[in-house]
Amino acid sequence: MKLNTIDYLAPDSAERFVESLRETGFGVLSNHPIQKQLVEDIYIEWYNFFQSEQKHDFLFKSETHDGFFPASISETAKGNNVKDIKEYYHVYPWGRIPDSLRANILAYYEHANTLAAELLSWIEKYTPADVAEKYSIPLPDMIAQSQQTLLRILHYPPMKGDEEMGAIRAAAHEDINLITILPAANEPGLQVKTKTGEWIDVPSDFGSIIINIGDMLQEASGGYFPSTSHRVINPEGTDKTKSRISLPLFLHPNPEVVLSERYTADSYLQERLRELGVI
Repeated sequence: MKLNTIDYLAPDSAERFVESLRETGFGVLSNHPIQKQLVEDIYIEWYNFFQSEQKHDFLFKSETHDGFFPASISETAKGNNVKDIKEYYHVYPWGRIPDSLRANILAYYEHANTLAAELLSWIEKYTPADVAEKYSIPLPDMIAQSQQTLLRILHYPPMKGDEEMGAIRAAAHEDINLITILPAANEPGLQVKTKTGEWIDVPSDFGSIIINIGDMLQEASGGYFPSTSHRVINPEGTDKTKSRISLPLFLHPNPEVVLSERYTADSYLQERLRELGVI
């Protein structure tokens, strides 16, 4: 089994995209409207930021969770006890952003949010009627003007050979949010787990964009759309000497949005953050 890249401009792209999400929890699009040059510029700008001492001036605040998260306090995936090999920066439009990096990253945030709203309308259109009636409001409306949507700039540093036993760049996990949008990174390594339990590579052709289902959409659709495990494996050979930059946008509904009889978006998020030990 493999994940196929779907041409965003093709007449049947919406239907094929939603079919891919239903089957694997993932969809990959080429020829989408987000400019390659913007993504490339962001990779270079933020790579330089992560190499600088300036990053320590923007250390995250535990109350707001915006800013820089060093590798020493990096995430430990649910069910794991070894930290991931990464550092990252949390961007919210209301949060702290270095002035020199503000224009491009906020332009990307806006473009990716616009694309996300369109893709959520595709998902809704091709959701079976008996599943769609579970949605409390239209899917694009769930994220409209949300202050919770998080853009994370990830830096996976080169491998030095002294990494903790069992540590990988990102251990297997599922995303909490509604959907995640991710430009194909500058290096391969992202894998998704299939229904049969095998790990398959997600296409990483630069210029493609990767979308995956999060736990909140799985909850809202009564399990129709699966939030599948994915991971970032360690590189082999010469790729070990390269950094990897990644730009996932985690689309979060407004806090009061009703996901199901059991949860609002806020109650779901708080429960998961407590499980992860973040709050």
